[in-house]
Amino acid sequence: VQLQASGGGLVQAGGSLRLSCAASGRTFSTYSMGWFRKAPGKEREFVAAINWTGSTTFYADSVKGRFTISRDNAKNTVNLQMNSLKPEDTAVYYCAADQSYSGSYYYKDYDYWGQGTLVTVSS
Repeated sequence: VQLQASGGGLVQAGGSLRLSCAASGRTFSTYSMGWFRKAPGKEREFVAAINWTGSTTFYADSVKGRFTISRDNAKNTVNLQMNSLKPEDTAVYYCAADQSYSGSYYYKDYDYWGQGTLVTVSS
């Protein structure tokens, strides 16, 4: 599976962005998908994940209620809608694919990674 993330940019605090991740390959629906982020000087951080069918999602506490992950298996895409953005959300965001059904908080469980897209939130 090859992953291509897009949608990053510069936004003011309180604004919104929608990240997308396009996947190649015919088996997209058999991968759970996750979003992670890495800010300068910080460790990679789990953001959100969604299972094969989209029936189960889970989030980091820091984004719960503000971010929404979704997927469209017909289009081989996974999205991250980010609302009420804060300066501390500034990071490079990566999408990742995991062959397990339910997904994981742990980055080492993911098998494939996209190249990342930069999100900058100004105060």
